[in-house]
Amino acid sequence: MDNKNFPIALDGLVFIVPLTILLLISLYSEVTWLSALFLAATLFGLWFFRNPDRATPEDEKAIISPADGRVIKIEEVDEEEMLKGRARKVSIFMSVFNVHVNRAPCAGVVKEIAYRKGRFFSANLDKASALNERNSVLIETADGNRILTIQIAGLIARRIVCWVKEGMGLEKGERFGLIKFGSRLEVFMPLDATIPVKVGDKVRAGETRIGYLI
Repeated sequence: MDNKNFPIALDGLVFIVPLTILLLISLYSEVTWLSALFLAATLFGLWFFRNPDRATPEDEKAIISPADGRVIKIEEVDEEEMLKGRARKVSIFMSVFNVHVNRAPCAGVVKEIAYRKGRFFSANLDKASALNERNSVLIETADGNRILTIQIAGLIARRIVCWVKEGMGLEKGERFGLIKFGSRLEVFMPLDATIPVKVGDKVRAGETRIGYLI
């Protein structure tokens, strides 16, 4: 079964299956209030781990949002871990109501992946960017541009999932992982990239253009 393309992210089954079993037991026991509780929890699990198809723009120079959510910061920063220099960064906050499957912002080869343990501050806080649990994925495009995407866990999230490995090729908009519950995604682009979005804009993974390469 293809974990990436299945309508429900299969990593969510660890929550959905036990809830479904509890729902069936409560229905069999004819405990109405408990059945209603487990039904609501099961439906929420199915909805939260939804994995919809998206129509990704074909613009070669466009950088696409890797996450559903809201743009909370756009800035120039020093990124010394992988890019080793200045970059333009777009930060996207994902609430518990957003689709949490993450998509590649550009086509290219996965050059490096680095996971780091950390804290679980609310993902909309600036300190979450530096201190929270994270997983960094560096993609190099065919023309040599390097785009860094960082999955950052939030207040509720306790697990970051990454489905790709170093050396793999990715298509723009291809699913590459998810973060369970509220979280944050950061995308680092070259300094000469143009940013068509602004703080407060809502974006959709695999669809919304958040940058253009020169």
